[in-house]
Amino acid sequence: MFRLVLQTLRLRKAGFLASFVALLFGAVIVMACGGLLETGIRTTVHPQRLAAAPVIVTADQSNPSRNKTLPERARLAADAAVRVRAVAGVTAVHPDVSFPVAAMTRYGTVGAQTVGHGWSSAALAPYRLVRGVAPTGSDQVVLDQALATRLNSSVGDDVSLLVRGARQQFRVSGVAAGAVEATAMFFDDGEAATLFGPPGVVDSFGVFLAPGADPAHVGDDIERALVDTPAVVLLGDDRGTAEFPEVLSAGGRLIPVAAVTGGIAALVTVFVVGSTLALLLRQRRRELALLRAIGVTPRQLRRMLLGESMAVGVLAVALAAVPGSLLGSWLLGRLAAAGVVSPLIVYEQHWIPTVSSAAIGLGTAFVATAVAARGSALARPVEALSEAELPRRWLSPTRLVFAVLTLAGATALALVTALVMTGSVAASTAGPSAMLWAAGVALLAPGVTRVVLAVLLPLARGMFGLPGHLAAVNSRTGRIRVAGAVTPVMLATGLAIALIYLQTSSTAVAQRVYAESLRADAVVTSTAGGFPPELVGRIAGTPGVGAASAFVTSTGYLDRPMDPGSRTKRLSVNEIPVQGVDADAAAELTAFTPSGGTLTALRGDSVALPEDQARQVKAGLGDTVTMQLGDGSAHRLKVVALFPTAKGFPTALVPEPLLVAHTTAGLATRILVRAAPGTEPAQVVARLDELVARQPGVQVADRAAITASFAEQQQTGAWVNYLMAAMIVGYALISLVNTTVVATAERRREFALQRLTGFTSPQVLRMMAVEAGVIAVAGVLLGTAVAAATLVPFGLALSGSPWPSGSPAIYVVIIVVAVALTMATTLVPAGLCLRARPVDAAAD
Repeated sequence: MFRLVLQTLRLRKAGFLASFVALLFGAVIVMACGGLLETGIRTTVHPQRLAAAPVIVTADQSNPSRNKTLPERARLAADAAVRVRAVAGVTAVHPDVSFPVAAMTRYGTVGAQTVGHGWSSAALAPYRLVRGVAPTGSDQVVLDQALATRLNSSVGDDVSLLVRGARQQFRVSGVAAGAVEATAMFFDDGEAATLFGPPGVVDSFGVFLAPGADPAHVGDDIERALVDTPAVVLLGDDRGTAEFPEVLSAGGRLIPVAAVTGGIAALVTVFVVGSTLALLLRQRRRELALLRAIGVTPRQLRRMLLGESMAVGVLAVALAAVPGSLLGSWLLGRLAAAGVVSPLIVYEQHWIPTVSSAAIGLGTAFVATAVAARGSALARPVEALSEAELPRRWLSPTRLVFAVLTLAGATALALVTALVMTGSVAASTAGPSAMLWAAGVALLAPGVTRVVLAVLLPLARGMFGLPGHLAAVNSRTGRIRVAGAVTPVMLATGLAIALIYLQTSSTAVAQRVYAESLRADAVVTSTAGGFPPELVGRIAGTPGVGAASAFVTSTGYLDRPMDPGSRTKRLSVNEIPVQGVDADAAAELTAFTPSGGTLTALRGDSVALPEDQARQVKAGLGDTVTMQLGDGSAHRLKVVALFPTAKGFPTALVPEPLLVAHTTAGLATRILVRAAPGTEPAQVVARLDELVARQPGVQVADRAAITASFAEQQQTGAWVNYLMAAMIVGYALISLVNTTVVATAERRREFALQRLTGFTSPQVLRMMAVEAGVIAVAGVLLGTAVAAATLVPFGLALSGSPWPSGSPAIYVVIIVVAVALTMATTLVPAGLCLRARPVDAAAD
């Protein structure tokens, strides 16, 4: 049997090449997405500045009520070091703090931007002094070698530094060397604590152990010593997350991107591989029927076909391993370049995604071959021969069951998208529904195509005469073959339209909501870590300024009362974006109009909530709610105002001093400014430019520049989604080319017989052009229906409108590409088939 399989593979190279290509590219894409998913789960980042300490103790950055990473850095109490030092095996504990520092040039502008630390944390890298001495006073600083070279500074020189928005003078007491990529400055520990900002807390502790002490054992003892503290003990590569906590949230962003893309890619792979193998087996029905007629048993036939598909499948998935890893690593690099993930995160792809992808490919090949071979293997030889030339049966009970399941799943996701989801998060259910709609239509393609052809074929006959008439006859009698060609066109166009317009709609609505909510005429931003405390007051007192406020954004979590009778003990919370503003300027600088209460009451522990969020947490005006801020700290806040917001875009308002104290930076980096009535915004911008001209690291932008910057940020994030969608659609286009070429080459004998009865080659090509046009139009119509079933619920959830946002040119380009590919992949193989002599081709 194995020898027979090899002989068949050798004789049918072209057909098996099609299945090999489908399996190879499918496995590569699924492996790449699996690697990204594993990378997001592991979030590995190698420690650098903390590499010398075998144990790192830091605050727990997870949000237990949401199973997500906190958006702001949580910190540890500095006095926890006493309990860590008391643990057996610990020889030294070094606190570590980090804060942004900018070095000033001789011209008073911001030069090198780096990070400041206390000198005791230099041992954690370790850094060693190569010149000078350690800092011992509040006016001394140690530079690392790279930074000293960049600033052209040496021991004894004075440097001007911008810290927490204030310009200060320091003297270089020493230069240190360390095997760390990022530059750093080191201050006296007392001065570092002052510059750091939050009193009595640190970012982490680096722990050194006695010789022979086991880090894992000591780590367990430290966890027990800090059992009442939200601390985690990190060992090995996990220590890198204490130094670069942003990789934790990057992993949280990477997981859904990889999971959704990988899930859709896996479904597309299952569909493409299955349909390709089914098409190839249908082409061999005559051969298989003859084998049955000469005495081959059904079991032998199935073994031969399964052996062929497994031989091709094993080779394809084996060859996909290396390109799959390379594609995943390349995609991670693109995501890092777009700012979706940290560039420090290490790409991880071990055996699980590789084996899973191989299992998907081989399992699909096995099942598709077994199902497709079942009819040929069980049919009586005479029936098999009669069905070989023109198959008519297509709807089996198994196919019907899967069609119902996929369409039911698509319907369920559509209802969830339209009725449950709100805002751009609805894309998480709308995206997978596109593939389910496409799969359901594909499973019923012969029946659905018959309905579409009933409309298109009369038009083809009327428009194209004899070629149209012949194309109509061929399409009607070979409707199962035509359905097989229509399906990849439907898949490619449906997924392309749906996935692209999902992103354009999300981007357009986000930009519209942002523009509507932006009431400021100018925004003052800091590029060096924050503003001096008095700057907001100076701006508010500038002639022509009507209102000014420091502005901070973060994320909060509202505790939601559990439903009566709920069996879960897990806290239920609502995640909501939070803005910090000044109470006196909130009404002027935000677009929220209270339906109850007043924004001027935003003082102390207070909050203004969207009406729908207040209903969900069962809070009214004057009630007290519990909100967890971005660093995990919980606060009891009084509801002082309620207001309506755009659907799917809720935002809560809190006093700026309350919110800024619980952000990683600890300082506001933006000031919103609104012009006074009767003053032109351009005049205000010009006066603010004069005001901040001598304030280093501060810039002024007008409303147009702000909205343009936001749109650019949105497009950067959208580019990533376009890239992932292009990968899936590209694979679908490969399926289109694959299927159309194979289906056209299958008709070599048919073309030869037509030429023997008097047709010329140009007449055959014109007939095939009409057929290809009918197939392309039918596929586009069905693909448009698939996209509409996806986009209408998404539009209702996103903005209340069933119409997607985005240029109509996108739709036109997709149609043109689909039609052009269908025509090219039909006419080129047909032309090649017509090169052979009719007698020779008819004898094949």
